[in-house]
Amino acid sequence: MRARRETSRGSTRRALAGDGGGATVFVCVVLAALICFTLVVAQVGAVVVARHRAQGAADLGALGAAVVLVEGAEAGCAEAGEVARRMGVRVRRCLVAQWDVVVDVEANVSAGVFGVRTVRASARAGPVEENG
Repeated sequence: MRARRETSRGSTRRALAGDGGGATVFVCVVLAALICFTLVVAQVGAVVVARHRAQGAADLGALGAAVVLVEGAEAGCAEAGEVARRMGVRVRRCLVAQWDVVVDVEANVSAGVFGVRTVRASARAGPVEENG
């Protein structure tokens, strides 16, 4: 009986020793995939934040241009350009039609492994149209 117990203990030890670290490799692969996924989500988030900042710059540029529009279209577009420059974007287009101002802006944002992306935004400012 005694010989049998030692044989079963020995086979159990051999079975555990034959694992070969498979669980460790699996955990390492899952951890690497999780890190890659986190980095991709962070890069996409940075592009989304840049898009929102560009929209804010377009909104403020259009409002700033509308405020000084009484001085002329050139003064309005110059104001929109100054606001955009201060917010780190560039004006692609500034259109003035009567009392309406449309400002289009763009900015470059680094998206990590996805390269550099360009985000664009547009805004309009002018008098409220009344239905009546």
